[in-house]
Amino acid sequence: MEKPTEQGNTGNTVLRPPVVVVMGHIDHGKSTLLDYIRKTNVVEKEAGGITQRISAYEAEHAGRAITFLDTPGHEAFSSMRECGVCCADIAILVVSAEDGVKAQTLEALTAIRTVKVPFVVAINKIDKAGANVEHTKQSLAENDVFVEGYGGDIPFAAISAKTGEGVDNLLDTILLVADLEELTGNKALPASGIILESNVDAKRGVAATLIIKNGTLKKGQFVAANGAFSPVRIMENFLGKPIDTATVSSPVQIIGWNSLPPTGSTFTTFNSKKDAEKKATESELDNTNKQIFGDAHAATSIPLVIKTDAAGGIAAIKKEIAKISVPDVSWNIIKEGVGDISENDIKTAHGTTKDGKLNNALVVGFNVGIDRRATQIADRAEVPVKTFSVIYDIGIWLIETAERLKPKVEIEETTGTAKIIRVFSQTKNKQVLGGRVKEGVIHDGDNVQIIRREYEIGRGKIRELQQQKAHADDVSKDMEFGVMVESKTEIAEGDTIAAFTLTVR
Repeated sequence: MEKPTEQGNTGNTVLRPPVVVVMGHIDHGKSTLLDYIRKTNVVEKEAGGITQRISAYEAEHAGRAITFLDTPGHEAFSSMRECGVCCADIAILVVSAEDGVKAQTLEALTAIRTVKVPFVVAINKIDKAGANVEHTKQSLAENDVFVEGYGGDIPFAAISAKTGEGVDNLLDTILLVADLEELTGNKALPASGIILESNVDAKRGVAATLIIKNGTLKKGQFVAANGAFSPVRIMENFLGKPIDTATVSSPVQIIGWNSLPPTGSTFTTFNSKKDAEKKATESELDNTNKQIFGDAHAATSIPLVIKTDAAGGIAAIKKEIAKISVPDVSWNIIKEGVGDISENDIKTAHGTTKDGKLNNALVVGFNVGIDRRATQIADRAEVPVKTFSVIYDIGIWLIETAERLKPKVEIEETTGTAKIIRVFSQTKNKQVLGGRVKEGVIHDGDNVQIIRREYEIGRGKIRELQQQKAHADDVSKDMEFGVMVESKTEIAEGDTIAAFTLTVR
């Protein structure tokens, strides 16, 4: 089976165009900005205007291509907010110079930060009478977004999406960020990338929009994605024009799938139908048959993303996980599949669940590699990734990791109890008392519970401990002592003080 990787003839490695998503609050100008860029910078134009066929398009600026994702209300980016699956390299956060940060700005910012995608702030509507760029910068700073020149290093551009003022500067900034990210691809490799959307066309069949993140896709090949595959017979560019080839960062539409490929899933390319069908069958494991190992009600549930070189490896790893017994820990496999660890796997691991919580998953690979872009994202998002060639080592590593990740619990252990038989003085929070040890040992410096009629009424700390008017480090059972206890709770004769220590387990 062919596997797309970052390896290959380095002579075919090129800087690839960035894939850019535009996000922000409603009415802050996302669509207007996209419309302006589309009308003035689209690579390919048709007589009478542009006919946009799919939800992504290519623009050109300073002689370089940029792929934009047209995402208002788009399913692929709803999925991004829920599970971190996103094919963007860079985000533009659009903020109105009139309104500043609003609710959906914060939602977009959360999505951007969740997947750790670099972003540029576009302060829009500077043509409006009520525009205040400095106030908008302050509004951003109040939400921990510190732009360049305002205490931070986040790039920004002041623009008017309506008139086009500042848009060229914004595009320059996007290209600069892309250069810093060192986005590359190898045109000699079979194409791989992400399914942006899929649908059923009543006349033409199942169609899917793909973003190529690496390699070249050619007519006559076959593509497979998570249980679905298609021959590359009908391939169209973003204008809906038939094309024979497409390469890195290009959006294309493929028609003729045997079933709907899931939005956000990765696709790979093959030269034979047999290999594509085999990949599709194996990939059906991906995101299916989720299993929880260990106590399903455990306080600590650790999500896992598992990738192996063959379908049989999945079952073998599950068998190893089933052997693991760590108290109060369970394992939740959120994704499993065949092939090298990809950018999509890392984003799933660091994505969010439906209830808005971070997955914080571990990524485990068996006899597989990890592509360079996935490594970069994992490092940036601090996603733990570990690959193995010996399957038994997986269980050892998971046990060690579980012990480190599970929350530490402080347990109070009583070391001694004493009955208070006399109160000598009480000044503010300091109380001088006499007592007799009932059980265990009382130490100078102990923290104590104050118990009255078997109920705890307060807590305090022993500041001085004496026996026969001399300092004592500790006092044992049945011995009398004098003690100074610091506590806001007034202690009375007949009360019990119980010394305790905190043990972290």
